[in-house]
Amino acid sequence: MSIHNIRLEVMQTIEQSMPELLNQYLKPIEENWQPAELLPDANSPEFFEEIREIQELSKEMGYDLWAVLIGDTITEEALPTYESWLMSVDGVDNEGRNGWSQWVRSWTAEENRHGDLLNKYLYLSGRVNMREMEISTQYLISDGFDIGTGRDPYKNFIYTSFQELATNISHRRVGTLAKKTGNIRLSKICGLISADEARHAKAYADFVSRIFKMDPSEMMLAFEHMMRKKIVMPAHFMRETGSAIGDIWGHFSDAAQRIQVYTTQDYIAIFNALLGQWEIGNMTGLNEKAEKARDYVMNLPQRLLNIAERTKTPELQYEFKWIGI
Repeated sequence: MSIHNIRLEVMQTIEQSMPELLNQYLKPIEENWQPAELLPDANSPEFFEEIREIQELSKEMGYDLWAVLIGDTITEEALPTYESWLMSVDGVDNEGRNGWSQWVRSWTAEENRHGDLLNKYLYLSGRVNMREMEISTQYLISDGFDIGTGRDPYKNFIYTSFQELATNISHRRVGTLAKKTGNIRLSKICGLISADEARHAKAYADFVSRIFKMDPSEMMLAFEHMMRKKIVMPAHFMRETGSAIGDIWGHFSDAAQRIQVYTTQDYIAIFNALLGQWEIGNMTGLNEKAEKARDYVMNLPQRLLNIAERTKTPELQYEFKWIGI
């Protein structure tokens, strides 16, 4: 049997458990939080007072924190790219509406709330040049991304396991920093989004665990492939008006590093967490090529740490067009 057909067979086997997985990792729609619950109610007598409070508290937040919050929002708003990418993965049949396509649609529905909520909050804050932010969002959706997974479900689930954990960290840290400035509303917003991301990360890591049990050698080779390429974030093509693809991604990353929202050390910590969760060091049943792949991924965290210790984050702030005043 070809590698492609084995992957499809593995996906079909996991799909048999999809009703259980949907119930375990996604919430019923009517029980889930919605953006309207976390924003001022336009029908309330306190509506304008609450907006004034949002705008006053926004003045207490530093420049880099605003840059990261806006960049995180743009990343969330590029959701159409992520849904279309996952729908193209081998084993996901949207036309036949199989269990995997139901997962992708339901996951997308939960993720869609994040961008909606953050976008409205930024609009109310009075600190954001919304047109410039919207231009960056449109560019990001138009430009797409290149994460090196192709249609391979093994590589895609390695990526999503890693990326969802990274997103969890970023939103959680922004929420913590917002709380320190007295911004309880924004802290709660980021905390709820972060919790969603953590739940989604558990789901994708569970998919990978199941694949390791059925096809350990090929899953290990996929893991090695993704770590050799390095996990790039979904907004790595981010840009502003008049700039080329990816021109401001580095500036956004520098801002996140400066305020310790997401750092190289976090990348390494996520990697180590996944090595432990998937029990890579104790895995059996690997062929010779996969054993070498396992050796590579087990040794990689220390190599990355050595590189990180020699890397300094630029101290100079970049002036983003997104930030109004």
